[in-house]
Amino acid sequence: MKVIDEPAVYLTFDDGPHPAATPFVLDLLDKYEAKATFFCVGNNVTKFPEVFEQLIKKGHTPANHTFNHMNGWETDDNTYLENIVKADEHIKSKLFRPPYGKIKRSQARKLKRKYPDMSVIMWDVLSADFDKEITPEQCLENVLQHIRPGSIVLFHDSEKAWDRMSYALPKVLEHCKDQGWKMKAIG
Repeated sequence: MKVIDEPAVYLTFDDGPHPAATPFVLDLLDKYEAKATFFCVGNNVTKFPEVFEQLIKKGHTPANHTFNHMNGWETDDNTYLENIVKADEHIKSKLFRPPYGKIKRSQARKLKRKYPDMSVIMWDVLSADFDKEITPEQCLENVLQHIRPGSIVLFHDSEKAWDRMSYALPKVLEHCKDQGWKMKAIG
């Protein structure tokens, strides 16, 4: 007999941990019995270690997002890889997401040589919660129009995204619950 997995979506949060946004997200995820993947900036992990530890204790997956939120397209390969390695000293993970989604092929090759088991994780649903030109309602619509089982949804647990993320996330979680979709961490 074949077991069919329940439909699931994968919520991800970039740029944290943040002392206000991350605990807000963690509380909401608890309320909906949801798990998520947090692509953390190493420098923020060193600033807010207690918040980082909390997300791990709650069963979420930490992942590498460089130490200084570097744009791969604007950074030489060795500096970029060194920044990932520096983040790895604080965030032990086999998952990596390049900030802005920008990584050169040459950087990806060096990353694979250094960390053969590390996977680069992108997304297919962008909330655009970081964009101060959109309304919280538009942020929500960006997600609801595109989310489906199997989606990797990108939010940010950051100051910049707060107004839009804090409005949209509870409604997205409710939508997923109403659809009967599990909300899982990657990996």
